[in-house]
Amino acid sequence: MQSFPPSNIRNVALVGHSGAGKTTLAEALLFSAKAIPRLGRVEDGTATCDFDPEEVKRTMSLSTALAAFETGGYRINMLDTPGYADFSAEVTAALSVADLAVVVVSAVDGVEVRTEAVWEMAADLGVARMVFVSKLDRERASFTRTLDELRDRFGSGIAPLELPIGEEGAFSGVADLLSDTAVTYKGAIATTGPIPDDLAANEHAVREALVEGIVVGDDTLMERYLDGDVPSYPELEAALAGGVASGSVFPVVCGSATKEIAIDRLAALICEIGPTPDAKTVTVAAGGDDHEVACDPTGPPLARVFKTIADPYVGRISLLRVISGTIRPDATLVNSRTHEEERLHTLETLRGKEALAVPEAKAGDIVAVPKLASAATGDTLAPKGTPVTLPPLPFGQTSLSIAVTPRSKADEDKLMTGLHRLQDEDPTLVVTRNDETHQTVLSGTGETHLAVVAERLQRKYGVEVATEELRVAYRETITATAEAEGKHKKQSGGHGQFGVASIRIEPLDRGAGYEFVDKIVGGAIPRQFIPAVDKGIAETMTSGGLLGYPVVDVRVTCFDGKYHPVDSSEVSFKMAGSLAFKAALEQAKPVLLEPIARIEVTAPASSQGDVLGDLNARRGRVLGTETTNAGDQVVVALVPEAEIQRYAVDLRSLTAGRGTFRLEHDHYDVVPAPIAAKVTKESARPS
Repeated sequence: MQSFPPSNIRNVALVGHSGAGKTTLAEALLFSAKAIPRLGRVEDGTATCDFDPEEVKRTMSLSTALAAFETGGYRINMLDTPGYADFSAEVTAALSVADLAVVVVSAVDGVEVRTEAVWEMAADLGVARMVFVSKLDRERASFTRTLDELRDRFGSGIAPLELPIGEEGAFSGVADLLSDTAVTYKGAIATTGPIPDDLAANEHAVREALVEGIVVGDDTLMERYLDGDVPSYPELEAALAGGVASGSVFPVVCGSATKEIAIDRLAALICEIGPTPDAKTVTVAAGGDDHEVACDPTGPPLARVFKTIADPYVGRISLLRVISGTIRPDATLVNSRTHEEERLHTLETLRGKEALAVPEAKAGDIVAVPKLASAATGDTLAPKGTPVTLPPLPFGQTSLSIAVTPRSKADEDKLMTGLHRLQDEDPTLVVTRNDETHQTVLSGTGETHLAVVAERLQRKYGVEVATEELRVAYRETITATAEAEGKHKKQSGGHGQFGVASIRIEPLDRGAGYEFVDKIVGGAIPRQFIPAVDKGIAETMTSGGLLGYPVVDVRVTCFDGKYHPVDSSEVSFKMAGSLAFKAALEQAKPVLLEPIARIEVTAPASSQGDVLGDLNARRGRVLGTETTNAGDQVVVALVPEAEIQRYAVDLRSLTAGRGTFRLEHDHYDVVPAPIAAKVTKESARPS
């Protein structure tokens, strides 16, 4: 494929609720532009953009797919994004490099939860938006109802450019409000004619409102319009493009991807009114200051990695947006994070899983580069000697964690290798090893996300895993002061082992940790052996108290002891300290501690009561509530971590998918007696 200047590139993200028809629309756009020989189907796994086995199995997009095509002298870099909430990070990455978001809304289902979410994401990232109302040929489809919902949710900037001709099965074309003509379809063949009589009155009223809405942003056009001079089609289109780029106008068009109605018009409109990559500058950090970089093909080469694909055969494939300059094969840039040189051996564009070589990539373009050495999602690639960094991509935090173990012992080494390679592909996947609970923890954005990770781990790297709930990292502490003596004596011929340590233990404030106090006088324990007593106690506390959990928040005072001039050693006093601590712990009224998290839940006001009731049922303590500028409620509470391990799933159900939360560990607190008894009983069970 040839290269294009920024003015002839359109970077477009298809976003919307799961099932709205984004992938089917992408397929129709490719077919309309003759980029593919036939229309594929999501249902049978032949769609260009949904080609992973996990996507075919679920008939839904799980990751962003790049599908570039050319039409009318333009290149459209189309990014087909997932609609399911678990994969919102894919949408964030796509929007970070897109200049236009086409929000796909089903005329059957209307504005849904994820429609609102992606709209807000695009607004936060400053991305222009337009709406494509899909599935107008389906039963129960209603353009009027959907348009009302769009206006209700997103305001007066919603501007319909088309009205459907016919309803449901009789849908056959669109009335073009800008040109005041009707376009009807038989197959992919379009015929232009006058507006049908039964639609004329409504079309005239809507067109008049549209024209008024467009000219109001241009003083010259507004003055002419008030004088009775209606601007021409090109003038209206130019003014509309300005409104789209500024984020004040959100055009609404409609069609049917399966019947190929108005798909060609959508592609043409993207080219005609879609923002160009060189319309904005990009802020970069360099030398401690922020600088603006223009989208200039003659400038220094600069690119960002916005997505990584881990292919078990090809290796790592990095998707880049070229911010500045022109990049050619075998160019060498420096990774601003690792400071390592990266040689871009090959430049390609992707059409689903098909790779097409490109001779060069100019500023504003999106390309794929295989086998970069160390580049990860979010990295900046800059010229040598030019240490600039782009702002980080705004990925959300993980919300659900599970523990994984390989089903086969032979796969233990392969497990971590496979997980780390999947992490390269998915920045929202976090892999950790919890040394307290001895579990490998996989953290992600939801149940479906983690299930897909497990499936990809098996398919790509041959590792089958078993999953289990996370164990809670309980701890133990004491509530009283106690004294005890630890004596270690062993005689086995030759030098023996002898050490005696007397200690006092007392509770410290929560979170204080461990404190060792040396009160030995008169040489009861030689100075060189006192650190061994400390070490023996510290290791015993870490290995677990009466219930097997680490002991914390204890001061230990060693005040007396005995030694033997021949048989005493560091090992002897280490054992003595351990024995003394164990004996004292039994007398010090030990209690169980549990981790407490601070949680901030954001949910619609209508769900606040349900959220508060649910948090109370989880032994939560609400600290306060506040209202956001958008009218949502933020609830701040302290909740035991044992009660919220699956909160991501439950909150989604409570709030119809509209709730979000942020979570962080806050402190440890005493477990109530009935629950402590239950934990103690479960801890005593053989594993």
